Amino acid sequence: MATKRLYRSREGKVFGVCQGIADWKELPVDVLRLIVGISILVTGLFPGILIYAGIALFLPLEPRYAQEQSSRGHKEDLSEMFERLKRRVQGMEEEIFDKERDWDQRFYDGE
Repeated sequence: MATKRLYRSREGKVFGVCQGIADWKELPVDVLRLIVGISILVTGLFPGILIYAGIALFLPLEPRYAQEQSSRGHKEDLSEMFERLKRRVQGMEEEIFDKERDWDQRFYDGE
């Protein structure tokens, strides 16, 4: 099973740190932003902002392919993806077998 990695989100408000952590741990982003905002105020404005900026500086930015997956509405359900692929394969098989039947008919009918 693949584990999620921690990235800064490209869809975040301020450097994408809170959005990235929320995506990583599947938390509500608004609650996380509120906690971070209160933490910044409690620790002091300058040190809190400095810590947040340090995290933003060292946390890697989300790769483009991960952003494309999240914009489609997170991950597709595995069974839905399997069924979709199964239908595609069945369609391709039917098309191939139709062509084989056509060639068999031509060969045996003497065309």
